[in-house]
Parts: sequence; C-alpha cells; structure tokens
Amino acid sequence: MNILASRPRRLESYVCGSWTAGAKEGVPLLDASTGAPVAFIDSSGIDFASALAYGREKAGPALRRMSFHERAAMLKALGLALMDRKEEFYALSTATGATRADSWVDIDGGIGTLLSYASKGRRELPNTRVLLDGDVEALSKDGSFSAQHILSPLQGVAVHINAFNFPCWGMLEKLAPTLLAGMPAIVKPASQTAYLTELMVRRMVETGLLPEGAVQLIAGSVGDLLDHVEGQDVVTFTGSASTGRKLKSHPAVIGNSVRFTMEADSLNASVLGIDAGPGTEEFDLFVKEVAREMTSKAGQKCTAIRRVIVPRAHCDSLVAALGDRLSKTVLGNPTDENVRMGPLASLDQRDEVRARIRDLLGDAEIVAGDPDMPRVVSGDAEAGAFLNPVLLYCDRPWEAKAVHDVEAFGPVSTVMPYDSAEEAVDLARRGKGSLVTSVFTNDPEFAKEVVLGMAPYHGRVLIGNRVSAKTSTGHGSPLPGLVHGGPGRAGGGEELGGMRGVKHYMQRTAIQGSPTLLSAVTGRWVAGAEVHVGGEHPFRKSLAELCIGDQLVTATRTVTLEDIEHFAGFTGDTFYAHMDEAAAKANPFFDGRVAHGYLIVSFAAGLFVDPAPGPVLANFGVDNLRFLTPVNPDDTLQVKLTCKEINPRVDADHGEVRWDCNVTNQLGATVAQYDVLTMVAKTRV
Repeated sequence: MNILASRPRRLESYVCGSWTAGAKEGVPLLDASTGAPVAFIDSSGIDFASALAYGREKAGPALRRMSFHERAAMLKALGLALMDRKEEFYALSTATGATRADSWVDIDGGIGTLLSYASKGRRELPNTRVLLDGDVEALSKDGSFSAQHILSPLQGVAVHINAFNFPCWGMLEKLAPTLLAGMPAIVKPASQTAYLTELMVRRMVETGLLPEGAVQLIAGSVGDLLDHVEGQDVVTFTGSASTGRKLKSHPAVIGNSVRFTMEADSLNASVLGIDAGPGTEEFDLFVKEVAREMTSKAGQKCTAIRRVIVPRAHCDSLVAALGDRLSKTVLGNPTDENVRMGPLASLDQRDEVRARIRDLLGDAEIVAGDPDMPRVVSGDAEAGAFLNPVLLYCDRPWEAKAVHDVEAFGPVSTVMPYDSAEEAVDLARRGKGSLVTSVFTNDPEFAKEVVLGMAPYHGRVLIGNRVSAKTSTGHGSPLPGLVHGGPGRAGGGEELGGMRGVKHYMQRTAIQGSPTLLSAVTGRWVAGAEVHVGGEHPFRKSLAELCIGDQLVTATRTVTLEDIEHFAGFTGDTFYAHMDEAAAKANPFFDGRVAHGYLIVSFAAGLFVDPAPGPVLANFGVDNLRFLTPVNPDDTLQVKLTCKEINPRVDADHGEVRWDCNVTNQLGATVAQYDVLTMVAKTRV
C-alpha cells in the first residue's frame, strides 16, 4: 500500500491479527503547516478485551519460548528493516510539523534505540529465558538450603500510551525493552500524529519478523481497554500529569496492582555557572544549547529547557545573545529546506501554548519573540500552527509561582537570575521533579555543589563544558543506556536505562531450595549442587557434550620460596609481603612471606588447563576474583573446576562457558575463588 499517495485516509487499528477500521469515519487529522487533512482516526467498535486476551494467549507464549539472544536478533532484524524504509517515514513526518533534523531524532533515534537494545541484549544478557538477579543467598550453615533471585517475563501485555511529539521514538523506546523482556505490547499513540505511528507499525507487521500479536496498535481512543487489565499486565503513559493521574487511579489498575509508569510534565532547567560569563566557551555553549532546545521539535520535547537559570551579573548578556540567536530562526513549512523550525503539532496545541504564556506573564515579561504574529517564510500562517520562539524574563523567581508550575509545551523558556550556587540549586528544585537538568561550567567545585544538590530532583543531569562540547549528546537527548524519567511532577517513572528498562517487564522471584534443585531451575551450578567427576577432561568436551556440574579435581602443587622469588623477579612485583619476612610478619594479615595472588591464579591454571587443541577456543576473562587465605611457602594447592553455566551464541559456532574455580590449600581452606570465562565450540571439529 502506498500510504502517501492515499492521503487523506482512514487510519486502522491492528488488533487480533488483522487491520480493522473504526465503525465511524473518524476525526480529521490536519497537516500542521497547511491545515490540509492528512487522515481520519477512530477506534469505535474495537473489542479491546479481545486484543488483550490475544496478546496474552497468542503472542506471549511465542515470545517467552525465545531466548534473550533470539529476541535480541529479532530486534536487530526489525531495526534494519525499518531503517531501509525510513525515507517513507520522513516524508510523512513533515505533516507533523517536524523538520528533517526533528524527524531524525524521532525516526533514526527510535530505530537506533531498537538496535541499541538488540546489541545490549546480546552483550549483557545470557542466551537463556530467565535472568539471575544477584548472588546466591546461603540460608543454612551446611549449605543444604539456599536461595537465588530470578527474573522471568510477566505473562500479560504491556499497554503503551504515548504522546504526540515523538510518534516513532516514543513507541520504539518502549517496545525495545518490552519485546527483549519477552512481553507483547499494545501501542496507543496520541491521535494528532498517529498516522506516522500507524505507518511504522504497518511496515513492522509486513516484515513478518514478529510473532503474531507481539505488537498491536490502537488508532484512536482506548475505550474500555483499561477496564480489562490484570495483574500480569503493565501500563506505561507519556503525556500530561493530569491525564496520567487519571489513568493511574483507574479502578482496574489499582485493584489488580498493575505496574504503572508515567512520564509527565517536566519543567527542566539549565544552569549557567558563575564562572561561565560572556566570552567564555561555556557561555557560548549555553546559548547554543538553550536555543537548540527551544526550537528543536518547536520546543515540543519532554526534555526541553523551560527554565534558564543564570548568574544575575550575566542575565543581560544572556538575554541579548539568546534573543539574537532566536531571531535568526527560520520558521515555516518543514518541507522547505531553508526552514529550521516547523509549526506546533496542531492549532489546538498552539492555542494551548499561547494560553500558558499568558499564565507565565503573571510572573515574567517577554524579552524576545511575539507569540501572536509568527514570522513564517512558507506554509499557511493562519491555518498552520506556527509560533515564534518566545523568551521571557522573571526578575524575582524566588517569589514567583507560575514559572515553576506552568509548562508551555512549545518554543518557550524563562530566564531567571541567581546570586549563589545554593540559590541556583533551590530554583532548579522548585520544578518539583524533572526529567533532566544541565549545568554549563568549567569549575569542578561549582559542578560538584550544584549537581549533587539537584540530583535527587532529576532523572538525569548533564554537565557541559569545553572538553565535552564536541562529543556531548546534549541536554535533551535520552539515551538507551541511561535512565529516562524523573521524580515528582515528572511522573516518578524510569524508562530505558539499559537492562533496568528490560527488568521493568519481568517479575523478580526468590527461589529457595537445595543447591541441586536451584541449579536445575536457574541453569547455573550452585556450590553444594551435584557434580559429575571423572571421565574425560571437561576441556575436551564441546558445548553439545558439556553439562552443568561437570567437575575436574586436579592434582596438587606445592608452592616454594623459590617459586615466590622467581615470580617476583620475573614480573617485577616485589611488594614487601612477598620478599621481606620481618615486614610481612608485621602486617596484620600475614604470618610471614606470602605468595602473590596472581602466582596462585597462574599455578591454578597450570593445574586445570588441558594444553592440547580442542573445543576450548579461548579464555576471555575472570570474574569475581577473591583471595581468601594467604598462601605461604610449602603450602600445597589443588583446584576444583566446575562447569557453572553454558551460554551458546545464536549465530555462531561457539558459546561462553563459565567455570567455578575453587583453589584450596592442604588443609582444605579456600585460598582463591573466581569464575573462569571461556569460549567453547558447539561441536567437536
């Protein structure tokens, strides 16, 4: 289907495996620059209870049968397929008012998040269906009763209710961790820009890469959807705090203890350091960053800078420099290559922003930009939702209320002065919780005081200066590996954050039992569990032959004084505890000269390694190395090497094997404990 050639058209929902139009013609959605109809939206007649049931019963089991690596590979293939089709999304995105640069954040940024989670899933998660959370907890002295926390996918559906400003990224940044966790989703985009989300979901479905029902779409109102959510479901919301509170207090959400996360209003701030006066690199970076955040997506970003906190001595210079930069912003239809800022998403949104500016005028005055007479170079100034960038100034912000309470969700920011670092922190905190704040300074002491003072009130803090200027992702860029969310009025939620985001869609459970049964449940050998000793050396076994609990008990080796002195001379490690008997005895931890820790590790490897070529391809690391008992001359070492975990790679002829390495002395005391990590072939050559 050529979506662009068929505008305006009726949007369809994708539920229960088919595309379904609403029962009514629907509400018209208009081009933000011209006012021309783009699409009609309606979801009446959709059976929302069936959509939830379909996700739970059809898609959920299919996703949970896949391992983390298989789901990561699915995300990668999906991201690459969408990247191949991105020009189609860019073409439609102009109707939302987005310039090419704005659309890059939404489209490439969203697809990039999918690809980032695909990569992180392969690198950071095992090729299993369950995650282990933390170490084994010993619950008995004799080791017969232990516990392990695990994370398993919730068996419901994640309902993602998204905002209008990022129709692609807003969907994909939530879908990536949801699908990687093994949970299906229902996406409900904000109506105004839903035509772009619908197009992307169509292309996702067409790839055939997703299990049926893994992603469903509601184009229009959610109707009675939330009436049917259950305890295994998740609801996420991005939008206004008032709507979020209404959804969060829904009887079914409360009654079933449904996980609910919200990203709401956020009066983000940016602070100019006391040291960063006119003429400094930080001052220029600050002006550029504030202007960019005001005009990117026409200021319709949850992370945009709303409050500009500046040393009083620099306010006049800052207002002049920022006003001059904003006056050069070319406003118009984003299809025009000369345009740097497009319109707001709709006329209703423009009217809303103008109303909020009037609220702010109770505390502040406009110092740059006319909110009523847009200077457009293209598009329809009357039918389009155009608004000039507007800069306000509040001279006494500690006495003001509106500038800390009212968010004008558009190209609007308020400058406010401060006289001390403590006062800057206080002003930032008055936003009552934000997604992000930034500090531009080259003074380490100022950065320390301000950042630590503001951190409890923000989900993310960016420090900008001349050193990071070329590589910084900027104030307003949420990143897959970092938390996106904030406390207080920002909603109290956390999205992204790498594996933190994935775990939001999983249940943490404490499993208690004997070591052998814990090992069977978790897929990881636990000390005290059954072992298989004897027969072929474990290093001679491929992944296909190796079993959890396969153990090698080595021969012994006695450590001599000559060994210690040779190791010291050979490595250059002549620390006194290895070389000076009297000094070593004076140390509270030793009775005399001791062997180097790395000598113990080296001798242990000499005891357990099978030197001939075979399935073991490489040693790629050691985890959790601890030296527990000093080794003195004439002590005798022995190793128990146990296959702890097997993690085959999906698209390679090898996998990782984790070995528990326990090194003991002649008295049976553990002198060293660690995990050895090896690459092992899946089959023998």
